[in-house]
Amino acid sequence: MCGIAGELRFDDTPPDLAALARMNAQQQARGPDSGGVIAQGAQAWGHRRLKIMDLSESAQQPMVDPELGLGIVFNGAVYNHPELRRELEAKGYRFYSHGDTEVLLKAYHAWGEDFVSRLNGMFAFAIWERDSGRVLLGRDRLGIKPLYYAPIAGGLRFASALPALLAAGGVDTAIDPAALNHYLSFHAVVPAPHTLLAGVRKLAPGTLMRIEPDGRRSERSFWGLDYARDAADESRSFEDWTEILLDGLRAAVRRRLVADVPVGALLSGGVDSSLIVGLMAEAGVKDLRTYNVGFADVGGEKGNEFEYADIVAREFGTVHERIFVPEQELLTRLPEAVAAMNEPMVSHDCIGFYLLSEAVSRHSKVVQSGQGADEVFGGYHWYPKLAGSADPVADYLAAFRDRYYEEYLATVNPQWHGVDASAAFVAANFSAPGADDPVEKALRLDTTVMLVDDPVKRVDNMTMAFGLEARVPFLDHALVELAARIPARHKLAHGGKGVLKEAARKLIPDEVIDRPKGYFPVPALKYLQGPVLERVRDALSSQSARERGLFRKDYVDTLLADPSAHITPLRGSKLWQLGLLEWWLQTHVG
Repeated sequence: MCGIAGELRFDDTPPDLAALARMNAQQQARGPDSGGVIAQGAQAWGHRRLKIMDLSESAQQPMVDPELGLGIVFNGAVYNHPELRRELEAKGYRFYSHGDTEVLLKAYHAWGEDFVSRLNGMFAFAIWERDSGRVLLGRDRLGIKPLYYAPIAGGLRFASALPALLAAGGVDTAIDPAALNHYLSFHAVVPAPHTLLAGVRKLAPGTLMRIEPDGRRSERSFWGLDYARDAADESRSFEDWTEILLDGLRAAVRRRLVADVPVGALLSGGVDSSLIVGLMAEAGVKDLRTYNVGFADVGGEKGNEFEYADIVAREFGTVHERIFVPEQELLTRLPEAVAAMNEPMVSHDCIGFYLLSEAVSRHSKVVQSGQGADEVFGGYHWYPKLAGSADPVADYLAAFRDRYYEEYLATVNPQWHGVDASAAFVAANFSAPGADDPVEKALRLDTTVMLVDDPVKRVDNMTMAFGLEARVPFLDHALVELAARIPARHKLAHGGKGVLKEAARKLIPDEVIDRPKGYFPVPALKYLQGPVLERVRDALSSQSARERGLFRKDYVDTLLADPSAHITPLRGSKLWQLGLLEWWLQTHVG
């Protein structure tokens, strides 16, 4: 897990090494162990390193292989690199390091762009060819690792973090109207290639971008999620699917133990993280460190699941740490979490993840985490509502959407009205081939889009703020493909995630499975009160907000008059959405 950056010139101007140094410096938290910069002709590359695989200096980046005429900067972890290494050695390739980075370099040389189809892991990379000047950017299938890019006069820059591109300068920071519609309507999810800034794009998951020396760019997708199944899959029993799924989970968790440092686990106390801990223990992990964060109970809403995490920790004999965060610390540290966001994220648990990551990073450099199970295995409340739906687009939007278009028009000033981008996006995604069942249309959208730009982005941003690598076994692409073969009825069983819960029952205590799903709101963010309300009020009334002119004053005044009365279907504050966007812009743009 690292931070990558680069500048490519398409004119006769040399790369701006000072700008590259600023990008590297901005990403230091992603790779606190070392860093490097190299420049060659019209191209320059930067890297910040977090040492997880091959702790020696042999695995330093940027990495150049003069014999092959290739170089790479790489962020992520490829779990099957030992197997790929053996295959490449059989072809005659020689290795001087023991990690995954050099494997990618030689795999590209051996198999061309199709090498990505052989990778199991999370990754964002740039590979360059010395002699042709061609560059290849790539991002993993499920977008676990970020990759942003910004066209500039006569060139292009890229980085792991959007603020790094801003630090380099020369970026168009005007608001993207389509992205604004997505942000305010689609629960702050802004699908690739958009970001809220018109001058910054992000590479879509499962995508390669080839860049020619003259600046011509072409993209192609190398992976998609297909819910087609054969007759055997359709007729296979629920019990058989639980056994097949458990084997797939075992493989996914085992793959994510590949590291040269100990691997711990985030243990929320829910089914998903508890199952991961059980599988890690089953795989023979010794002295397994587990971590659980919790908050104070407020207004009858429970603020932690310590009791359930403790049950699992005792069951598997882990070295367990409870991390209790008082509400005042949440509010005091909130500006740091906003600064750590690549893009504004409204979910309440961002600040919790931020503080959890800080505490975990004192003892562990790598953890496995349970993100993705709800999207892949049908754990959210809107999936049953879509079963047999005659109008799945409308039913999905009714459950998930923060604002219908009419309210969006009342929220933003006329110059930002544009089209109903989020509704059009959902309709286009639902109509694409590969998912015919209404539930599976939603599962595919949530797995390949919503998950990428909400929970997974949140985990990456908050953990990497402290140089902590989070691995997500539920997003192992082979497991996701397996889950797509399981009929939706088995996922919706037992109130959701039925097949996963029954697989979990073979390892973890029933009392962890047979209980309500936990949800930990931060009251000051859900209802907007106290110092956070004042910070939001200041952000929305500031001179920079007035100059940007995003929001209608009458709408903002209505929300400010009674913040707790304006809550989205997914239990978020509409005022927080507006205030966070302005806060984020003022933090990163000005």
